Amino acid sequence: MVLMLLEQIVQLFLCIVLGWLLVRLHLLKPEDSRVLSKVCLYLVTPCVIINAFQLQRTPELLQGLALSLGAAIGIHALFFIATALLHRPLRLTPVEQASLIYTNSGNLIIPLVTAVLGPEWVIYCSMFQLVQQFPMWSHCRIILSGDRNVSLKKILLNVNIISVFVGVLLFLLTLPLPTVIAGTMKSIASIGPLSMFVAGMLMGEQNLLAVLRIRSIWKVAFLRLIALPLVVLCIFKYSGLAALVPDGQSILMISLLAASAPAAANVTQIA
Repeated sequence: MVLMLLEQIVQLFLCIVLGWLLVRLHLLKPEDSRVLSKVCLYLVTPCVIINAFQLQRTPELLQGLALSLGAAIGIHALFFIATALLHRPLRLTPVEQASLIYTNSGNLIIPLVTAVLGPEWVIYCSMFQLVQQFPMWSHCRIILSGDRNVSLKKILLNVNIISVFVGVLLFLLTLPLPTVIAGTMKSIASIGPLSMFVAGMLMGEQNLLAVLRIRSIWKVAFLRLIALPLVVLCIFKYSGLAALVPDGQSILMISLLAASAPAAANVTQIA
């Protein structure tokens, strides 16, 4: 599984390089990535999420979802506590605090899970996104803007949340999608290369050397990508949680991947 994961990461990284080359060779402009981003956000990702819930409801699947949901809640609680303890000693700005708590568990993790484990495992990614969206549009928005008015509309009308609710409803009612619609959604639900092209195109307009000289980036990168994921890994490994349900190790690996992702793109957008 480690070799498969490494292979898929390399493939996705090469897609980033191709997106970067398209911009650097002036074949596309960086702003062209907005079109692809909207296609990913409003078309491809909903298809991936809804399609993930088109599974037969079994006791094992329900147990796995419960483990995934519990792991997501625990991970976010850990991130909140760690950030609260570190923000004064390390002088973390609000943007840096939000970057430690909220991860890009959608565009980066869904294609990785799809490639390594298969599309039927994306359902467990949805649990992490479901838990993250509520504090994202309340706590994250408050610390970045100072405005304490929570927008329930933005929370409930987020396209990922709507997709999860639709998927859960179809799952609970055991309503399979018509064959034509299901087939169309499966053909659309190839999010990996498209998301990576967008990332590469966005990098194409940046002066990467100038970015790397910003000292605070290394502090946040170390905490977000190494320190906090290592804590989560140790908890998962020595807590015995993986033995609670069938395929518990794979389910917790998906949660670990989501916890190890870079900062959520929404943090930048809200800022």
